[in-house]
Amino acid sequence: MKAAPQAQLRLLDVQELDASLDRLAHRRRTLPELAEIERLEARLTELRDAIVAAETEAGDLQREQKKAEQDVDQVRTRADRDQKRLDSGQVSSAKDLSSLQVEIESLQRRQSDLEEVVLEIMERSEEAEGRVAALRADLSAAQDELAALAERRDAAHREIDEESGTTSAARTAVAKDVPDDLLALYEKLRGQFGGVGAAKLFRGACQGCHLALNTVVLNTIRAAPDDEVIRCEECRRILIRTPESGL
Repeated sequence: MKAAPQAQLRLLDVQELDASLDRLAHRRRTLPELAEIERLEARLTELRDAIVAAETEAGDLQREQKKAEQDVDQVRTRADRDQKRLDSGQVSSAKDLSSLQVEIESLQRRQSDLEEVVLEIMERSEEAEGRVAALRADLSAAQDELAALAERRDAAHREIDEESGTTSAARTAVAKDVPDDLLALYEKLRGQFGGVGAAKLFRGACQGCHLALNTVVLNTIRAAPDDEVIRCEECRRILIRTPESGL
């Protein structure tokens, strides 16, 4: 393949601009905000799940408390009714009076036990409501942090995209000075060799693979016409000769 020496030098400029675009793309993909956002989104999912569980527990306790309070009311009502019968003097039989007193005492003990159950459930309910409130506060704080991170990410994206646009425009302008066949070969090699399709020959070494070329190869390059497109014997990238090539 043939290409004017100046066109080959311009290919180095294309390579440099492509390397800049690759660095910008890598920077965009690896912004520290992205990892933080991913961590926070996972945290938000955990918090939402925890809130649902805590709210479910709080709701269950509220229903349990209501049921226990109803049980207390039923026992209290029955005890009050028996006490009124006892106080009314309607029960004259000693046996019936004794039985009624025993029942009242039993109901009072039952009421006391149930009231203790209600108090215990109320304490658990308050703790559950406290957990719900704390989790909601954590969720709100995490959402605020996520919003701030998203703003920083978006600002960084805008900055990178603007720089990428400027660099892409410069790359398009420079690439016009490179023959189509040479540019096509460069693009093919760039895809094969990690984004580097053309490299400078610097002091007898290829700057693509960073290996020094032997004397025989250097002599072959030295004897080649200026417009001959040279390929590195080691990595097969396009090798660009410059005044610093050491030939």
